[in-house]
Amino acid sequence: MAKEPVLATIAVYSLKGGVGKTTFAINLAWASACISKRRTLLWDLDPQAASSWLLSTDTQSRDAAQAIFSKDVQLRKLIQPSTVPGLDLIAADTSLRGLDHLFREMDKKKRLAKLIESLGKDYDRIILDCPPGLTETSEQVLRAADLIVIPVIPSPLSQRAMGEVARYLVQRGGSHAPILPVYSMVDRRRSLHRKALEEQPDWSAIPMASMIEQMAVQRKPLGAFAPSSPASKEFAALWTMVERQLQSN
Repeated sequence: MAKEPVLATIAVYSLKGGVGKTTFAINLAWASACISKRRTLLWDLDPQAASSWLLSTDTQSRDAAQAIFSKDVQLRKLIQPSTVPGLDLIAADTSLRGLDHLFREMDKKKRLAKLIESLGKDYDRIILDCPPGLTETSEQVLRAADLIVIPVIPSPLSQRAMGEVARYLVQRGGSHAPILPVYSMVDRRRSLHRKALEEQPDWSAIPMASMIEQMAVQRKPLGAFAPSSPASKEFAALWTMVERQLQSN
């Protein structure tokens, strides 16, 4: 008898903004739902709400995303089907701008982890699209995740930011989720990018591609409109690596 999937949470996180977190979160969520046929939830925690804008089927702004954490709104009431079959969404909104303050006031370090745990019977994979920075929200994310995917632009500043996250996790002490760094927005014509790839040959590399920019026009994941594109194939390969990592945890 096949073993039932165990709920796993994948956080797409970076200290820096502008590294492609939303692109990663959406395409990994699509791969989970459409390639692996997992019951998948994409939880948008970024007040910029880019994932929500791309995939939401609900045009009403509820300003209730933060209320999930303070128990003012039941978690399941904000889950909606996305435009991708088999993929559900908890949308972000501007109320999340105050989430760090709320977490400090609540002083409950595992509030997000407990909410995720309550969804264990409904989902196999939860993808978190996280806001940048080392904040109270990121503390909650790092405690809740089973795997942390970090998009890294092949540049010294972006690589330094990834190193800061690694050092922070070590300084916190205790166990923490494995980190999976992935090169993002790779342009192999640039010597700086080629050098970075040579230094980390085992890292996955998502190319800089006009097809990725088309996601905002199509309002769809790559796999839904350009499955044979190089970038789409790289995301599919990355998802295979994510699943393999989760199985070995």
